[in-house]
Amino acid sequence: MTADWHETAFETRAIHAGQDPDPTTGAIITPIYQTSTFVQEAVGQHRGFEYGRTDNPTRSALQEVLASLEGGAWALAYASGLAATQNVFYLLNPGDHVLLSDDAYGGTHRFIAKVMHRYGIDYSLVDMTDLEAVRGAIRPETKLVWTETPSNPYLKIVDIRGVADLLRGHPALLLVDNTFASPYLQNPLRLGADLVLHSTTKYIGGHSDVVGGAVIGNDQGIYDTLKFHQNAAGAIPGPLDVWLALRGIKTLAVRMERHSQNARAVAAYLQEHPAVRQVFYPGLADHPGHEIAARQMRDFSGMVSFTVRGDVDAATEVARSTRIFQLAESLGGVESLIEHPGQMTHASVAGTGAEVEETLLRLSVGIENEADLIADLKQALEVVVPATAAR
Repeated sequence: MTADWHETAFETRAIHAGQDPDPTTGAIITPIYQTSTFVQEAVGQHRGFEYGRTDNPTRSALQEVLASLEGGAWALAYASGLAATQNVFYLLNPGDHVLLSDDAYGGTHRFIAKVMHRYGIDYSLVDMTDLEAVRGAIRPETKLVWTETPSNPYLKIVDIRGVADLLRGHPALLLVDNTFASPYLQNPLRLGADLVLHSTTKYIGGHSDVVGGAVIGNDQGIYDTLKFHQNAAGAIPGPLDVWLALRGIKTLAVRMERHSQNARAVAAYLQEHPAVRQVFYPGLADHPGHEIAARQMRDFSGMVSFTVRGDVDAATEVARSTRIFQLAESLGGVESLIEHPGQMTHASVAGTGAEVEETLLRLSVGIENEADLIADLKQALEVVVPATAAR
């Protein structure tokens, strides 16, 4: 019997929604339906599945739980976060305008500026923490407002409800990239967003072993358009990939609590360190978006960025010197990572007006022991500036 998980808490839905025991075997875990096609009982008579590009039962389970966790009517899963991004742009036409956060993932900026711009999609950057700036940047031809909150890499906080209110009566859709928060900490659809996007590679997968993406929404017409183009263009994840994301979702709540706890401790430590110039973390009381984040998020997530005193060589030396924090792109896994955005995740924005500071480092704070993480950063900072880093 299929249970109704609609009224249950997040943690319960993460484990059960869309994931009933297998009706054939009773298997408690959703099977990996590793098949390209499905046998039909007669021509045009199938059991809900025809071909693996169009639908797959494992993918359907992931989509159902993602929709439930974000408070959406539907979800679509993709081969990557950028595949999800590409599919959203099938909603637009040549001549349309996109308003993009000035602090956005480098891959998103690259896709819009260097791919979609060639096909007649115009775009402009705006600081979406400034609602008046957003109001002034909206054009009659604006069809999509694309924001991240917290943003990548400066952890800016956008007032989702405030932007949604600005767009009331305007045809533009509001999309929120919710990757840094995860569905556990923030639900943009409930704050007025039209679409939510995730790189499921990150916190949703949570174990650095899968690449995927998702879009969630409520409007049936948008779903029909996205689903048609997804099937036509083939931007789908494989069944093993969606199974890994399903496995990760089951522990999302407890992981996000530990990520947030560790990040708060790391941010507080860095804020007092003499080798650190500035710390970017919405959980700090002096963060300019702290009050909005506290209002629209359950906690402040596990991402921390900071600038070091000195030059770019000092920053890259810190990144090279950590032992527990591994030097790598990506984020949201159980293990802690460090990266230099200017030369790694955001290298593609050089010369666009959206450059990041050369001494900026970004941390994805994992779920290791809090004291071990702080000790690792302490020794790495001492390598660069031993005179000022001694405490």
